[in-house]
Amino acid sequence: MKVLNLGSMNLDLVYTVDHIVQPGETESSVSMSTFLGGKGMNQSVALAKAGVEVWQGGMIGEDGQPFLDACGEFGVHVDLIATVEGKSGHALIQIDKNAQNCILLYGGANQKLTETYVDEVLGHFEKGDVLLLQNEVNLLPYIVDKAFERGMFIALNPSPFDQKLKAVDMKKVSLFLLNEVEGAQVAGVTDPQAIIDKMREMFPHAGIVLTLGKDGAIYADATQQHFQPVFPVKAVDTTAAGDTFTGYFLAGYTEGMPIPEVLRMSAKASSIAVSRAGAVPSIPWRKEVLAAE
Repeated sequence: MKVLNLGSMNLDLVYTVDHIVQPGETESSVSMSTFLGGKGMNQSVALAKAGVEVWQGGMIGEDGQPFLDACGEFGVHVDLIATVEGKSGHALIQIDKNAQNCILLYGGANQKLTETYVDEVLGHFEKGDVLLLQNEVNLLPYIVDKAFERGMFIALNPSPFDQKLKAVDMKKVSLFLLNEVEGAQVAGVTDPQAIIDKMREMFPHAGIVLTLGKDGAIYADATQQHFQPVFPVKAVDTTAAGDTFTGYFLAGYTEGMPIPEVLRMSAKASSIAVSRAGAVPSIPWRKEVLAAE
């Protein structure tokens, strides 16, 4: 079984501020740093650091060499990444004194996928292989349909949630990984248990991972439900917390670990990530996670 992450790669411009800037307001930042990010990149690194052999798919611009270098450093396969004219995707991120963030995305190369490219990439995978997707690249409905035709196991992190996701046939998704805001947008209800119940009804053959920030996380499918509390830490930057959780959960899940153990490992990894600055740099190696337990 192989794992393909067909997702975004962004250059993150991170500004540390007292508070998230308001409409019409000008605020000076305390500091500014540049990191590698994007949900695709973050989750591939989390998978690799968790011990999974993962192929990164997607597109970078002419400024994208740092992504190839980082993938090489962390053991992520890069032979399916394509380079196109123009800029890579990037994100402007504000982080306030409470470690909360606000993110403005520019799609760049992430929005230049073609059907020909998707067909070529998926041609390297077969029935039973895993495809991890987010919503920071174009052609998501096409990718889901073609992967489903190949019999791939499709894991979807529907983030950021927008109108484009309504064109995706989510009944073809095998595993959802989403936070409570995204869960409410999918299910049309806001209470966490109501979200779980509604999504079980909507997608009876899928697993559901619902993260609840400081209130922990829930896994549910047609036959079971488990809850995992958070590991309290001093938060520095929450930017890659969800991506770390996603990568580690999918790692444990594909290894066949018991769900309670997968949730615990994912929560511990996420707690380590929020205690560090940046996206990719904050994601811990599995040996660190195991040592912290």
